[in-house]
Amino acid sequence: MNAQQKVAPSEWELLRGKLSGELHDGEWMRTLYATDASIYREMPAAVAFPKTGEDIKQIIDFAREHGLGIIPRAAGTSLAGQVVGSGIVVDISRYFKTIKHVDQAGHFAWVEPGVVRDELNQHLAPYKLFYGPETSTSNRCMIGGMVGNNSCGARSIIYGSAREHLLEVRGFLADGHFTSFGELTRAEFEAKCRGEGVVSELERDIYRSMADMLSDANHQQQIVENYPKPSIPRRNTGYALDLLLRSEPFGGSERFNFCKLIAGSEGTLFFATELKINLVPALKPHAGLVCVHFDSVHESLKGNLVALKHGPTSAELIDHYILECTKENIEQRKNRFFVQGDPGAILVVEFLEDTEEALRQKAAALETDLRAAGLGHHYPLVTGDETKQVWELRKAGLGLLSNIPGDAKAIAFIEDTAVDVNDLPAYIEEFNQIIAGYGLYCVHYAHAATGELHLRPILDLKTEEGTRLFRQVATDIAHLVKRYKGSLSGEHGDGRLRGEFISFMMGEHIYRLFKDVKKTWDPWNVFNPGKIVDTPPMDTSLRYYPNQQTPKFDTMLDFSHHNGIVRAAEMCNGSADCRKSAAIGGTMCPSFMATGNEKDTTRARANMVREALSHPEKTGGFASDSIQEVMELCLSCKGCKAECPSNVDVGKLKAESAYQYYKKNGIPLRNRLVGQITAVNRLAMAISPSMYNATLNGPVGGVIKKALGFSAKRKLPALAPTTFESWFAGYQQDVKQPQGSVWLYADEFLNYHDVHIGQAAVRLLNGLGFRVEIPKLKESGRTYLSKGMLDQAYRLAEHNIAEATRQLPPDAVLLGIEPSAILTFRDEYIDLTRGELKEQAETLAKRVFLIEEFIEKLIDEGRVDRERFVIRDAVLRVHGHCHQKAMSSMAAVKKMLSLPNGYKPLLIPSGCCGMAGSFGYEEEHYDLSMQIGELVLFPTIRKEPATTIIVASGTSCRHQINDGTGRRALHPVEVLAEALIR
Repeated sequence: MNAQQKVAPSEWELLRGKLSGELHDGEWMRTLYATDASIYREMPAAVAFPKTGEDIKQIIDFAREHGLGIIPRAAGTSLAGQVVGSGIVVDISRYFKTIKHVDQAGHFAWVEPGVVRDELNQHLAPYKLFYGPETSTSNRCMIGGMVGNNSCGARSIIYGSAREHLLEVRGFLADGHFTSFGELTRAEFEAKCRGEGVVSELERDIYRSMADMLSDANHQQQIVENYPKPSIPRRNTGYALDLLLRSEPFGGSERFNFCKLIAGSEGTLFFATELKINLVPALKPHAGLVCVHFDSVHESLKGNLVALKHGPTSAELIDHYILECTKENIEQRKNRFFVQGDPGAILVVEFLEDTEEALRQKAAALETDLRAAGLGHHYPLVTGDETKQVWELRKAGLGLLSNIPGDAKAIAFIEDTAVDVNDLPAYIEEFNQIIAGYGLYCVHYAHAATGELHLRPILDLKTEEGTRLFRQVATDIAHLVKRYKGSLSGEHGDGRLRGEFISFMMGEHIYRLFKDVKKTWDPWNVFNPGKIVDTPPMDTSLRYYPNQQTPKFDTMLDFSHHNGIVRAAEMCNGSADCRKSAAIGGTMCPSFMATGNEKDTTRARANMVREALSHPEKTGGFASDSIQEVMELCLSCKGCKAECPSNVDVGKLKAESAYQYYKKNGIPLRNRLVGQITAVNRLAMAISPSMYNATLNGPVGGVIKKALGFSAKRKLPALAPTTFESWFAGYQQDVKQPQGSVWLYADEFLNYHDVHIGQAAVRLLNGLGFRVEIPKLKESGRTYLSKGMLDQAYRLAEHNIAEATRQLPPDAVLLGIEPSAILTFRDEYIDLTRGELKEQAETLAKRVFLIEEFIEKLIDEGRVDRERFVIRDAVLRVHGHCHQKAMSSMAAVKKMLSLPNGYKPLLIPSGCCGMAGSFGYEEEHYDLSMQIGELVLFPTIRKEPATTIIVASGTSCRHQINDGTGRRALHPVEVLAEALIR
C-alpha cells in the first residue's frame, strides 16, 4: 500500500477543511510534485499549500497520526532529491514569502522561508545591506531551501554558506509545538536541558540528548577524526555535529546555537516558518571579472591557486563542454562576447574594489603572475553591466547541460564533491582518470575558489549499463573523496542521492550518531523521511530506469532534433529558471509570474507532457486532460525558447498537444473562429468594414462575445477602412537617393487592422532610399498555430515558403512589421516542414527580418543619414514583443529609435504584456491577462507623463496597453516615419 492509499478520501477532506490554505490529493497535481531538479521521481500522497502556521501544525499532526512524512518544499531546485518522497509535499513558496523585518543597525532580517534570495537583496538595496550566500539559482531559490541545503554559491570564499548567516529560527517540532532556536550561553543551554523555558518534553529531550552525545569523549574523538578536513569550507555531509562541538558547553569558544545543526539538515529535524538571517554590507561599487582563457581544465586549476593569492571574491570555472552548449542557446549566445576562440576552460576571477583604478591594478597583477607562471593565454577584464552577462552564462551551466539531444545526459550525481583547494588539481586529475576508465568524460564547472567543481559525466539511465555505471562511478568517487578527506556533499546536500554513502564516508560510529539525532528530534519520522539517514538505495525511484522504452509519436511539428516529442519534453531537468518573478525580469513564464503556481511553470508543462506521453497506455497520451490542464494558461510567448537553459519550447509542445487532442476530441467553436479570423476579416472587408466594427463592438457584439466566450470588457480589433494591399496598389512611391528594393510582408494584422502602420513603413523605407515590393503571400498562420490547428497552418506555410522562394530575387530580404507573423518564417515554418520544403524554409528564414533588424543593419553599415531625421527631445518608453525578445533582440529597436537626435528610447523591463493574441480576449483568461499587464507594464506606463511616447511592436501589445492604461502605443516604424524630414 502506498502512502496515498493509507489515507481515506474522507480523511483528506477532513484535513482540507481544517486548512485556510489548500490541499490537493488528485493525481495530476501529485504528478507535478513527483520530481524536482534531481534525477528522482516518486509520487507524493498529497500536496499542501499552507497559508498560516496553524495550517502547518495541522499538517504535521495529521502526518504523525497517519504515519506519513511531510516534505518541505520551496522552489524545488534540489539536485539530490531532497523534496521527492511519498509523503505530503508542503509547498511554502506561495504564501510564506514575507520579509517581516529588516534591522539596518543590527545587520539582520526576519524572513519567511519562501522569500526568493535575489528579491530579498532587491528589498535590501536601500538599506545598503546584502544577503551573502548566492547559488546559481539565486533568482528563484528561496531562503528556506538555501538553509535546508546549507547553500553556498559563487562568493562563498568570503561569505561562506547559509549556515554562517542563520542566527535564529522559529517553527514547529515534530510533536506539533511551535518553538524557536537561537544563540544560547552555557547557562541558558544547561537550563534548557533541565526543561526550563521549553515548550514540550520533546524539546527538553532534544537538549538533553545533544548534551549527552557531545559530552561523550569517545564521540568527540570520532567526530574530530572522521569529519572532512576543517580547511574545506564546503562540508555538508550528514549533520553538523562538529560545529556544535565547538560551542561553550563542550569546551569550545562559541555560543551554542542549534541553527548550525538545522542548517543543512534538509528539513529532517524541524519545520522553520521564520528565519533570522545575518546581513552584510553591500558589495563594493567596482566589480571586474578577469576571464582567463586556458588550454585545459588542469591548467585552469593551477591558475586558480595563483588567482587565490590576489584575494578575489570569487573564482568560477567554465569548461569547454559548457562553452559549446552556449553556442546553441539563443539567450546565452549573447553572453559569449568575452570568449576568444575555443578555450579548454575559462576561469572567471572576480575582484570587487572601491575604485576603478584599484580594480585594474588587481587585474593587471593577476595577469602578470599568470604569465610569469606560463598559465593562460587570454586575460580579458570585463566590467560594468557586462559582468552580469558573464555570470548569466556561468549560471546557465546547470540547465545548458540538458541540451544534449537523446537519452544520454550530464547526470548530477557526483557533482558536489569538495576537497581542500590545494588538493583540487591532483584530485580532479585522479577523478578524470577514474571516469576515463569507464569510457566516460566529464563536464567541469563552478566553484574552483573553494575546492568544489561540479562534475557531471554523461550517462544514459534508460539502459542497464548506464544504471550500473551510475552506482559504480558514485562508489569509486566516494572512495576517492574519502582518501582526500573531503566532503561528498559540498553544497547540494545528501538527499536520497548520497545518503547511503554517509556511513562509509563518516564511519559507522558517526552514522549511528546521525540516526540518534534524527530519532531524538523526530521520533515519529515525520520530517522528510529517507533523507540523510535510512536513505533508500541511490538507484531506486529514478526518473528514468533500465530498459525504459520511449514511445514514438507521429507529430505534425518536427521534433526530430530531439529524437521525438517525448525527448523534447525530457530536456527539462527541473532547474526551475521558469519560476522567476516579474521583480527579477525576463519573459518566462508570464502566467507563473502572475499566479505563483507551480502548475503554471514551463517545468510543470514539460513534466506533464513527459509523464503523459511516456506511458500512454495508462494516461491516454495526447488525449490526457492533464496536459490540457497545465497548458491552459500557457500564453505561447516563446520566452522559454530563449530563456530556458535547456531550450524547452513549451509553445511548440502546447501547439502539438492541442493539435493531437483536438484530432480526437474535436476543435471548439471559438478556436475555429480564432483560427479562421483572417477569412472572417476578408469577408467583412468585402461587405462593409464600418458595419462590421459597429456590430462587433456594439450591443449585438456584446451578445456575440458572450456566446463565443469572449470578454465583454474588451473591444475586439477594428477593421481598417481598406486593406493595406489595396492601398499599396494605388500608392505612388517617391524614392530619393535609391539604394535598392525591399520586400515587405503584408501579414494578416497589417493588411486588415494596422494599415496605417504599413503606410508609415512604406514612407519610411522610401525615405531611406528603398523601393517597396509586396509579395503575393497568404496570412502567416499565427492564429491557427495558437489554437493547435496545425494542418491549416501547414498549408499556409507550404504556400508561403514556395511563393516567397519563387517571387523574391536571390539577394532580396523579406521584411515584417508584426513580430508574431513574420517570425513564423524563422520558427514554426521550419518546425512544420520536412525534407526539401524544410530546406527551403531554412534558407528563406535566413532572409527574413523584422523591419527593426533591417534598419539596424543599415545603421551599422552607415547607410542611414541621421540628418534625414528631426532634432527633437523626446522620451520613448518601449515594450518588447515576446517573440521579438525570444527570437531577435530589443537592441535593434533601441538603435533604430535612437536615430533622431534627442530621442531617448528606454526599454520597459516587462515580460509578456498578457494579451498574447486571443488569450486576453477570452472570458476565462481576461483577469489573468490584466494581472500580467499589472506586473510591470501598466504601472510603468502610468507613471509616464503625457509627453512620453509609448512604443510597442506587437499589435496585441498595443491593444493591451490601451485597455490597461488608456494610452495609445505606436509601432517603432510610426515613430521613425513621423520623425523623417520629408
